[in-house]
Amino acid sequence: MGYNHELEDRILDIVTAWGNVESRKMFGGICHLIKGSMFCGVYKDFLILRLGEEAARESLAKPFVREFDITGRPMKGWVMVEAGGFRGHKLEGWLEQARQFVKSLPKK
Repeated sequence: MGYNHELEDRILDIVTAWGNVESRKMFGGICHLIKGSMFCGVYKDFLILRLGEEAARESLAKPFVREFDITGRPMKGWVMVEAGGFRGHKLEGWLEQARQFVKSLPKK
């Protein structure tokens, strides 16, 4: 199964304006990086986000959000969001939250 290209197009519409985003195929989908650090992507029909452990844990209380686990070992600090969780302007908020977390990391 491929990944949701419509979601990918929506992400690109937002992150392209940031000017420093790189895209790579990963996890059978696509991920986006800022200065070498992954911050978001698309896996099947899910939005995947790197929020940091605390914010990811808090996000799990929201509808449509679950741990990012595609191998049986959840990735710490990451979540998967179903379509209902990123409708409309919600996508922009999620992406900005992931962007801010990755910007807080030490440079690679």
